[in-house]
Amino acid sequence: MDRSNFWVHFGIAAILVTFAAVLGGLERWRSSLSADVAIPEEHRSVGPLKRPPEVLVRFKPDVSLDRMRSIAAASNDQVVDEIESVGGLAVIDDLDDADPQFVVHQYASMNDVEYAEPNYRIQLDDPIEKNNDISPRSAASVFRSDEKVPNDPLFAKQWALNNQGAAGGTARADIDAVAAWQTTTGSSEVVVAVLDSGVELDHEDLKNNIWTRPDDLAAYSDAELGELDDLRGFNGVDLNDDPSDDNGHGTHCAGIIGAEGNNGLGITGVNWNVKIMPLKFLGRNGGGTTEDAIAAINYAIERKKDGVNIRVISASWGSQIYSKALEDTIRAAGDAGILFIAAAGNNGTDNDTGPHYPSNYKLPNVVSVAAVDNTDKLASFSNFGVKSVDVAAPGKAVLSTWLGSSYRELSGTSMATPYVSGVAALIAAQEPKVSMADLRSRLLDSADKLDSLKGKVGTGGRICAANAVRAAHSKAVAGN
Repeated sequence: MDRSNFWVHFGIAAILVTFAAVLGGLERWRSSLSADVAIPEEHRSVGPLKRPPEVLVRFKPDVSLDRMRSIAAASNDQVVDEIESVGGLAVIDDLDDADPQFVVHQYASMNDVEYAEPNYRIQLDDPIEKNNDISPRSAASVFRSDEKVPNDPLFAKQWALNNQGAAGGTARADIDAVAAWQTTTGSSEVVVAVLDSGVELDHEDLKNNIWTRPDDLAAYSDAELGELDDLRGFNGVDLNDDPSDDNGHGTHCAGIIGAEGNNGLGITGVNWNVKIMPLKFLGRNGGGTTEDAIAAINYAIERKKDGVNIRVISASWGSQIYSKALEDTIRAAGDAGILFIAAAGNNGTDNDTGPHYPSNYKLPNVVSVAAVDNTDKLASFSNFGVKSVDVAAPGKAVLSTWLGSSYRELSGTSMATPYVSGVAALIAAQEPKVSMADLRSRLLDSADKLDSLKGKVGTGGRICAANAVRAAHSKAVAGN
């Protein structure tokens, strides 16, 4: 970037750069210079990206795309993507590899710019524990003959759906899914977008519930990114037509929402029938960027405008770094009628005093989710906050789908979040015309109140599918 006007101001810095390069310590010096936010290592979310040195810039409303490009070109920069859903928001690539903070400062000082920020890294932060792979065969539970229950062989191990008190659990400390299924088991007309590491598209228990672009809907086209053949979702990491999961996290979350029910295989999701739209923005190592998340959300918004019935974005990730650009994009999703359900985090801390994003954004379409164990107690790792966390859901030793058409138990608010997303989808299946605001209210108002959650989450409760579906059913009947 041509910034000759900065020579005087950064003369001393330039001398230090030269000296550090001679000593072979240039990279360490640049890293310390760019770290504007001190993030404890255990949070596993780090500061501004070093490579590529991109920034997110929101220009003022009267600035055209041509003007944005001209401003960027004048500094030897390039607009690599315009976020259509957020007016004036652009991803800027510095072609000279200058330090991101210098680039941010340059744009933030311009009259045509509302704000500028670095492109931050995001890393999955679920509790690290021993993998517990589960055999796809298991003894079935016993139910009353008049109950609608799935024939999936691992259903007996899914305490979150139907807790019978095994493994030290408390009977009925669950989301009461069996009672909800007497009314609805979901609908293939409802789409839930999983914003994560992708989804294993050919998993035996997921493949029939993966969203596929309708024949009458053209491939996704973006002015900067070009045309993407989004047959089964969006890959913001590689910008191609394959949102397959090479990490496992997204596949696990997808199974909780919508592993096919009553197909005689593996597990069942909260929804037996639903459409899962993979939005891949996390790579093999569980890392991604705010830019990639924003691009994926923008894609979902554009597809919603094209008529795809996306009711929920499920987001099982986060960090302690605030991004105005990400907040604005999630707000735009709400404006498009999409509920955004986010994990509260896994540091065991109070989000009221130590915010966790995106779950802490105070937006009307955001639902923040804590985790409980099989005794209905707040999980030891779960973040909480009576002002900032809305509701809890099962998140300890949760069995779901995994790579290679296998199944695995994992823990985290990452697992709790898709239970809430799944219940939201059940409500939408029961009441297709429910507004986003009413959908959010149904979720939270129908939670089971628990003494263990009083003062920990806003509702003081754990999500309850049966209550939520009954409320939706009553509303639907009243409307007829």
